[in-house]
Amino acid sequence: MEHKGTLRLETPRLLLRQFTLDDADGMYQNWASDAEVTRFLTWPPHSSPSVTKMLLTDWISHYEEKDFYQWAITLKENGDLPIGNIAVVSKEDSIPKAQVGYCIGKAWWSRGIMTEALGAVLDFLFDEVGYFRVEAYHDARNPHSGAVMKKCGMQYEGTLRQAERNNQGVCDVCYYALLKTDRP
Repeated sequence: MEHKGTLRLETPRLLLRQFTLDDADGMYQNWASDAEVTRFLTWPPHSSPSVTKMLLTDWISHYEEKDFYQWAITLKENGDLPIGNIAVVSKEDSIPKAQVGYCIGKAWWSRGIMTEALGAVLDFLFDEVGYFRVEAYHDARNPHSGAVMKKCGMQYEGTLRQAERNNQGVCDVCYYALLKTDRP
């Protein structure tokens, strides 16, 4: 394992980068304040841009840590406007495995953007950092998130009943994973 921190990642359409405090308004407006976007997440919609700014202040304070991974998703055609985020939300280096989580503003749903972002993060975590397993899960009532995982080659491993809590309460979660050896 060679942790590298939240480095800039590029795809044909996207730039994944570190957040800055200047992103607070865009993050708040594009997804963090939207109850529809946060419906299946573990944090409630932000009540004001100041809440978003406090969260960004915390994330930014961790960017010097080489094992911290939190990216702003931006479309190259839109300049630097953040439209979503993707992150390593937990890790176990002794295995070595990482769990990723993501969300994107609804204006950008169903355009393949999150699939492209997750693909770039998977490549980075396997090829640059050295993880062997990357996993993710979604509320069973949110199959669109699972579709992103499938499109990136992640394999469905099962549903854990009443295993997590999110804004909908206690929920069933569907687990997906990709092993380094699963990749072509």
